[in-house]
Amino acid sequence: MTIVEKEIQQYIYSQPPIKRADMEQLHAMIQRLSPGAKLWFLDGKDSTGKVISNPNIGYGQRETIYADGKTREFYQIGLSANTTGISVYILGLEDKTYLKRVYGAQIGKASVTGYCVKFKSLEAINPDVLEKMILDGLS
Repeated sequence: MTIVEKEIQQYIYSQPPIKRADMEQLHAMIQRLSPGAKLWFLDGKDSTGKVISNPNIGYGQRETIYADGKTREFYQIGLSANTTGISVYILGLEDKTYLKRVYGAQIGKASVTGYCVKFKSLEAINPDVLEKMILDGLS
């Protein structure tokens, strides 16, 4: 097991039981949808150790080219526990209205923004729709 895999496992296991079970299912689903994809773990801290965000598990790899010509690699799909549930990040979509427009009415009890799907638990949403959203982010 790699260091990143250990960090991911520790992060998932640190969650309360119901959220842990949902995150384990989501982690397995995303890995099934993106076999061999690069795994990421961001602990949510900046270079000084200050917490600036929730920890994130990342899947896949994409490159962004900025106006100054510099590039930055980052993940395509993210998974994170939050205070009210779970967030799935689908990054790199050009159209920031796409997820809500195409899937918003079908996903169930979730908040859908330009790149984030936030929900209380897997029971509250349609996992088949979430899977389609993730596949869109991986393509």
